[in-house]
Amino acid sequence: MMTILGISGALRRGSYNSALLRAAALLAPPGMTVEIASIRDVPLYDGDLEAERGIPEPVRVLKDRLAAADGLLLVTPEYNNSIPGVLKNAIDWMSRPPKDIPRVFGGKPVALMGATIGRGGTALAHAAWLPVLRSLGTQTWFGPRVYVSEAAQVFDAEGRLVDGAVRTAASQFLAGFADQIAKTKGLDRANSRDATRAH
Repeated sequence: MMTILGISGALRRGSYNSALLRAAALLAPPGMTVEIASIRDVPLYDGDLEAERGIPEPVRVLKDRLAAADGLLLVTPEYNNSIPGVLKNAIDWMSRPPKDIPRVFGGKPVALMGATIGRGGTALAHAAWLPVLRSLGTQTWFGPRVYVSEAAQVFDAEGRLVDGAVRTAASQFLAGFADQIAKTKGLDRANSRDATRAH
């Protein structure tokens, strides 16, 4: 079984990005599991705090979960044409101390999705993430993008994905990401799917 750590870059309880991440977990192809992690308890990065107390427990847990995962799915809002501060803060914490970056991020396949209430999607946020992810040594997947625009029409009042076209796009996106991870790790996706059906 392939395990993906999924992180939403929004803290708002009714966030469309968190709703998109939950939908992704449900739409994951056979052989892939998307485990959702929260960044709500990650404090603002403070070098004094790190020096005095070390890595906060919520950050340590995130780091260990990512290190054990086969890939990372970031579902990112777009704030002021760029990346959200809370998600960047979490990634910055997870990169501490620098000597631990290879264990946590090195060679890790990463995919990006995003949702917005506007018409432009989250393309600029995705572009802004690329140099950050590259500096951490990840392998960003450049498959078909999932930029969800006008998200209020895509999700219902309970945060369920109700748009068929977006559902199809997200399913294809996740299947492509799974195939890319399988190639990267030398896994046999066909055998993985057969094993899943057998159980």
